Amino acid sequence: MDLTATDRRRNRRYDLRLPLHYQVAEKGALPRTGSGNTCDLSSSGLSFRCRRPLPIGAHIEMSVEWPSKYGDLYPIELLVTGFVARSVGGKIGVRVTSRKFRVDSVLEQPYRATA
Repeated sequence: MDLTATDRRRNRRYDLRLPLHYQVAEKGALPRTGSGNTCDLSSSGLSFRCRRPLPIGAHIEMSVEWPSKYGDLYPIELLVTGFVARSVGGKIGVRVTSRKFRVDSVLEQPYRATA
């Protein structure tokens, strides 16, 4: 990958618009939760849009709804933790410290009436 003066990132960013839910923890404050949509992501960073700015340096945990399913049946979530690196208006940049996929292997089955 050729690094230019305008983009010095070492990891490729992927433009993906995926729904996410987050929880922000800041020392001495109650945790805040919210939702938004990703703008782009890489193995070391993620940016997303939400309704309000978030505190820079705060720890953040996110659950990103992955667009495909395991075995075309089970939902997949990308679980990400990190720190808020940028917060301009409602656009947030996160330095990722951990990531893992989780497969929800329990499907909600409707109850069947029995006679």
